[in-house]
Amino acid sequence: MAQEKANAVATKATAQAPMVSNMEQFAGAGAENITSKDVSLPFLKILTNNSPHVTQGDAKFISEARPGMVINSVLNKLYDGQTGFKAVPCFFKFEYVEWADRGTQNSVAPVNSYPADSDIMTKTTRGEDRKDRLPSGNYIEPTHYHYVLMIDENDQPTDTAVIVMKATQAKKSKKWNSMMLSQRRKGSKGMFQPPTWSQIYTLRTVLEKNSLGSWFGWEVDHNKDIPNDTLMNAAMAFYDTCKKGNAKVNLTEEQQAQTGTAPF
Repeated sequence: MAQEKANAVATKATAQAPMVSNMEQFAGAGAENITSKDVSLPFLKILTNNSPHVTQGDAKFISEARPGMVINSVLNKLYDGQTGFKAVPCFFKFEYVEWADRGTQNSVAPVNSYPADSDIMTKTTRGEDRKDRLPSGNYIEPTHYHYVLMIDENDQPTDTAVIVMKATQAKKSKKWNSMMLSQRRKGSKGMFQPPTWSQIYTLRTVLEKNSLGSWFGWEVDHNKDIPNDTLMNAAMAFYDTCKKGNAKVNLTEEQQAQTGTAPF
């Protein structure tokens, strides 16, 4: 009798417990208090010969990873550099970032950052290593941030991320910005410049060289206008988040991943 009662209680508890098949009714549970201010955007980074993800024995090693591929720094998702991926540029920001030299006590995180209208560059001198040095010995890196919405093969939104372009890639960023500003569409009142978040671009990686060495860099091409409202609404929402300053970027993580970066 006691066993039958225990079985009945267990059966009732099982019936009331959430099952994998009805997980959807609990969508978002546990994350009620997590907002965009509480998370850090992943970076999309080009892997180099010295990246930990391609180095056997490193804790971050991924067997499928190769130099020239692009990796999502949070999801560890890989994108083939030659095939590329599609993304919507939702927001752009420029900063001057101050760094200490690698290997020094303060080199892991940025020492400081300065807005685009700062006069900090007037306080620097160009060193023999082609870095713009402050009197303190720290150097300034003009840094371009492209906040993007990733999309799948069906033009549906997937992930949000940030692409940092600096040093040799700064000119790629400027070219991409020029492409965005040059877009024109015909409206009811004539020609107009569409919002950047209404356009899809394809990003690939290409091998580049100069007298100091070789590396993989970005190649950006316009793909097409956004074809559906679902993607448009997601892109506009991410733009709004970025504009309000709620899309957080952790440059410490970005710096740690930049082993084997391109020569200046």
